[in-house]
Amino acid sequence: MKQRIITGVIAAAIFLPIVLIGGLPFILMVYLLASVGLYEALKMQNIKLASIPGIISLILLWIFLIPSEHIGILSNMNYTKIELALLAVLLFLTYTVITKNRFSFDEVAFSVLATLYVGIGFYYFIETRGADNGLTFVVYSLFIIWATDSGAYFIGRSLGKRKLWPEISPNKTIEGSIGGILCAIIVAVLFAMFTEIGVPIVLLIIATIILSIFGQVGDLVESALKRHYNIKDSGTILPGHGGILDRFDSLLFVLPLLHFMNLL
Repeated sequence: MKQRIITGVIAAAIFLPIVLIGGLPFILMVYLLASVGLYEALKMQNIKLASIPGIISLILLWIFLIPSEHIGILSNMNYTKIELALLAVLLFLTYTVITKNRFSFDEVAFSVLATLYVGIGFYYFIETRGADNGLTFVVYSLFIIWATDSGAYFIGRSLGKRKLWPEISPNKTIEGSIGGILCAIIVAVLFAMFTEIGVPIVLLIIATIILSIFGQVGDLVESALKRHYNIKDSGTILPGHGGILDRFDSLLFVLPLLHFMNLL
C-alpha cells in the first residue's frame, strides 16, 4: 500500500500539471502513454514492439493519434487515417506470407485491434483536452472515474454480497457497482455546482450514469484481457499500480463516449 501511494503521488505530480498546461506537452505525454499501452497490449500476445509487426502497429497508432487540428499533415499528402490503416492491414497480411505463418492471421487481428483499443481512447483524450472548455471535461471525466472506482471499492467491501462478474473479476460486486454509480452522480452534481461545465443538470446526471457504467465496463474489459492471457497486470511501469492500461482502462471507454454523446 505504501508503494502504491508513493507511486500515485509521483505520477499525479507529473501527470496533472501537464494536463493543466495542455498543448504540445500534453500531446507528447499522451503519445508516450499510448505507446507504452500498445507495448503492454502486444506483449500479451508475445509480439515485440521492436519487430516488424510492432513497428507497423506503433506507426499506425501515432498516425491515429494525430489531433484533428493537425490533420492537414495527412491531407497534404492526400491520405486519410482510414486509408493508412488499410495499408497497415495489407502490410500485416504480407508479413504473414513472408514469415510462412509464423506471424499468423490471428496475430494480425490482435495487432490491429490492440492498436484501435489503445488508439481510440487516447485520441479522444487529446481531442477532449483540445476542445473549448476541454480542461473542464477532462477533469470531470477523471473525477467520475475516481468516484466510481472509490465508491465501488468501499461500498463493495462494506455491503457487497452478490458478485458482479465472477468469471472476469471475482472481487467486484453488484452492490459496489451501484455504489460507484451513485458516488459518481454525487461528484458530478458537486462538480457542476462549482464549475461552468455548461451541461443541464438532468442531462449531466444521465450522462454520468452512462459514463460510470462504461467506465466499469472498460475496467472489466482489461480484466478479461488479462485473465485470457493469464497475467496479473498489464505492465510494471507503475509500481503498486501495474501498467498504463491498468490505470487508463476506464478512461479508454469514458472519453470516446463523452464525444459520442455530444457533451462537448
